[in-house]
Amino acid sequence: MRYLDFEESLIEIDNKIKNNIPSEIESILEEISFIEHKIYDKLKPENILKIARHMDRPYSLDYIENIFDEYSEIELHGDRMFRDDPAILGYLGKIDNKKVLVIGIQKGRDILDKKYRNFGMPHPEGYRKAIRLIKLAEKFNIPVVMLIDTPGAYPGIGAEERGQSNAIANNLLELSDVKVPTISIVIGEGGSGGALAIGVADKLAMLEYSIFSVISPEGCSSILWKDSEHTIDAMNALKITSTDLLKQGLVDDIINEGPGGAHRYPVRAFNNVKKYILEQLTELQNIPTEELLDNRYTKFRNYSYKENR
Repeated sequence: MRYLDFEESLIEIDNKIKNNIPSEIESILEEISFIEHKIYDKLKPENILKIARHMDRPYSLDYIENIFDEYSEIELHGDRMFRDDPAILGYLGKIDNKKVLVIGIQKGRDILDKKYRNFGMPHPEGYRKAIRLIKLAEKFNIPVVMLIDTPGAYPGIGAEERGQSNAIANNLLELSDVKVPTISIVIGEGGSGGALAIGVADKLAMLEYSIFSVISPEGCSSILWKDSEHTIDAMNALKITSTDLLKQGLVDDIINEGPGGAHRYPVRAFNNVKKYILEQLTELQNIPTEELLDNRYTKFRNYSYKENR
């Protein structure tokens, strides 16, 4: 376990678990719970940013492997135009006997995997792959689940040459009119248009300690203040936490992580995300297609910033 600076008080008590005697387990667990509540009930936005980026936080592939009771181990590849982009995953599977297509952005764990996944920053071919698979799911009336975890779309020269902005814009257009239920969940970082490209959905949810923003706080600070020393000011201005965005009506739901977060209790996060997906699928699949599209249109047309909502 890698601890964040504000979690240091948990180190000693966690070590007790490793060297416990059975008679003390219950009291140790109670002490851990008390300390976790004390820490997580008073989190600042900058703390939430650190949690959203925590290296032990579950990534898309972790959710796919632990939520879907049955999923094809054959990953779906390629945009049929240029190449495959490993930053975006695509799988057909089942969750409690419900067929779904799952699209996920994958950051990578160790340095080799991070390089392979381009640190979770998709190229345009990744977004084209995603929409190709989503249109395939539409053809067979299969709902779509999208897992967002990216600092943003890759801004390199090659990506720009191959039409990064066009690929993102096309995804926004296609997702607004896809004729199957869609669910998007921000599981970690939701950065800029790179996240929004798979964020147009009938239901957009955020894990409790995730973030969703038009730009990273560091990027905002460097533009407005010409340095990165005003990251906290940028965070407070951007309102990028799940609580802030729910108040503004920009996300539909918050999925509970509980004290300790998904990096300390991944199984709890898996269970809560699975429960949310099943509840929303049950609701959305009972809505006629035309009504589903009308509701989606109305939802996004009503987006606006409300200071005191």
